[in-house]
Amino acid sequence: MTLAPWDYLFESFNSHNFPDLFHPTWIASLVLLVILIVLYIVRTRQLRKHQPYVDLWEWMWWTGLVTFGLVLVESLFVFDYFLVLATQVIGLGALVWIRFIRFPPILRIHEQRLARERYFTKQKFADPEATIRRRGGRRQQRRRR
Repeated sequence: MTLAPWDYLFESFNSHNFPDLFHPTWIASLVLLVILIVLYIVRTRQLRKHQPYVDLWEWMWWTGLVTFGLVLVESLFVFDYFLVLATQVIGLGALVWIRFIRFPPILRIHEQRLARERYFTKQKFADPEATIRRRGGRRQQRRRR
């Protein structure tokens, strides 16, 4: 470390200037992008009937794609370190905000609605007679002329 810490922000982000950070950063970004792709595909198929959960994964997919994709591009084209650091901080902050602040109230409302629907369905079919079709009055036969 030959420069002041704030001077490293304006150095090119490459393996020569940041030998201990460069390879772990772009490899972690690639691995997290692949994990996000797999999770997005699996979870949206599993939760396709629950729109709030699909929306959550949609938001996380696009935020993760932009964040990890930008870090890969910034590493490949040797951007300054402050841009890489800003991308990581803003992207990971957005992911945390989406998962822990934006969507929990929406998911809680959805769970309450599902619980209410289950309760009313149980009440509706609690009576054994509720599942038996009732016959209407006798049919009147038509007279032939």
